[in-house]
Amino acid sequence: MNWLSDNINQLALLGAAAIVLITVGVVGKYIKNIKNDKSEGELADDNWDGIGEYKNEVPTGWGVVYILTIVWAVWYMVAGYPVNSYSQIGEYNEEVKSYNKHFAQKWKDPDKETLMGMGEGVYLLQCAPCHGIAADGIDGKAASFETWGTAKGIELVVKNGSKGMGYTMGDMPGGLVPDEADIKAVSAYVANGMSGNPKGKEVFDTACVACHGADGKGMEGMSANLTTYGTPAFVTEVLNRGKIGDIGTMPKFDDGRLTDIQKEAVGNYILSIGK
Repeated sequence: MNWLSDNINQLALLGAAAIVLITVGVVGKYIKNIKNDKSEGELADDNWDGIGEYKNEVPTGWGVVYILTIVWAVWYMVAGYPVNSYSQIGEYNEEVKSYNKHFAQKWKDPDKETLMGMGEGVYLLQCAPCHGIAADGIDGKAASFETWGTAKGIELVVKNGSKGMGYTMGDMPGGLVPDEADIKAVSAYVANGMSGNPKGKEVFDTACVACHGADGKGMEGMSANLTTYGTPAFVTEVLNRGKIGDIGTMPKFDDGRLTDIQKEAVGNYILSIGK
């Protein structure tokens, strides 16, 4: 293909030639002025080592362009991009919103198999880099999901504490329940939906109620809602809040990067690992 046969290429070549010619002409003119013109005008009173400066008025064209630039800058920020005009970022965000709406409509009532497949895909993409493909936390570098949703998972939290969730009540320290039998009892109580196990309820009312409330619902979001433990809703809460861990900060997934159904799906997948 002859590239000169393309109109765009011809126009680009013509523009480049014009720029070269104009540049040569302007440079030549100023070189000539430097050689022949003599400076004249009224000198300012101040000088530096005998070198004075002429009292030149601001060129009208320069002043007009300067004012127009300021006006344009104000318009650009207030009425133009990024507030009210086209941008590639804005176009991308609109496309994401449209796609997410279509996605939510398409998968609004998925079956269990679809949820698990979707959840596995989200997990491998978003979670596995830190938590491991096998969800084992990569030798303790991140949280292991092998016991999530089980009484054993609660036991580990009671012993080691929980941090980095950003709750108003703050981080949960470890060691609040020193006795091993009490730890197992309260863990079984929470894992069973805050019911049964009178011993577990007694320990909960002593060590946990101050932050999580008597009903375990977290006192209107001031701490974790334990009544959702072992359900996808609990995982969704963690995804929405993010977490500061030992190897870095897990981002909040409340910014639209995951839809509600995707969060539910990854919750189902993660909880299936600990069963």
